[in-house]
Amino acid sequence: QVQLVESGGGLVQAGGSLRLSCVASGRTLITYLMGWFRQAPGKEREFVAAITRSGSMTTYADSVKGRFTVSRDNARNTVYLQMDSLKPEDTAVYYCAADRTTWGPGSYGYWGQGTQVTVSS
Repeated sequence: QVQLVESGGGLVQAGGSLRLSCVASGRTLITYLMGWFRQAPGKEREFVAAITRSGSMTTYADSVKGRFTVSRDNARNTVYLQMDSLKPEDTAVYYCAADRTTWGPGSYGYWGQGTQVTVSS
């Protein structure tokens, strides 16, 4: 199985940027489809972005399209989420997830512990 550890969260002003990283261990990342999700206080977890094994295809939630970019470096076993033009409503705990068969906003088998992103107005 694969273990996932996110990092890169923090406090940023509206309009700013952050880059989240998700490092995988235990298995090589290239065998997994990867996704990013987030959960704001009092809300359900929601899909943010996903990327295929090779990185050739990506998909995004409408709320982040044009502002967030998902990428991966399989040689470094790392997936990234570049977040630009951040808004207060982007405040949430962000999770990366991995699965061998799920693509997009589905049910993933492996999850990280999450990293907090707080956007101040």
